[in-house]
Amino acid sequence: MPFNVDTTTDFGAHVAKHLADDQVVWLTTVRANGIPEPSPVWLLWDGEAIWIYSQDNVLRVRNIADRPRVSLNFNATENGGDVVIITGTAEIKRDGPRAEHVPDYVSKYTGGFDSLNTSAAKFSDEYSVPIRIIPENLRGF
Repeated sequence: MPFNVDTTTDFGAHVAKHLADDQVVWLTTVRANGIPEPSPVWLLWDGEAIWIYSQDNVLRVRNIADRPRVSLNFNATENGGDVVIITGTAEIKRDGPRAEHVPDYVSKYTGGFDSLNTSAAKFSDEYSVPIRIIPENLRGF
């Protein structure tokens, strides 16, 4: 069953806003020994999947290759409100588009590239591994 964010509800509209606007979320993968491994990542929601870009040969890529179940946790308020958690299955898409070739990603993270003193092309060279996350479950309040 395809994942759907029901924007006709207050919660769904809120989730859609997070997916569009949040700059950093926490991706949690699972190590071989079962320990969860959270990492801050940039994301792009394309309406069907969430895309992130990673450096190659890092723990999160190895974790996903072996154990593709992941969660994405959006930053909550300091008092614990505004909770959004998405769980799903991640896949390494080495044949996927480079970040610099995804206009919505470049537009969303132009300020991020600037703050890192880099360009979309240089970012794409370093964060060369596209990861596609198929959301399966959404919860929060």
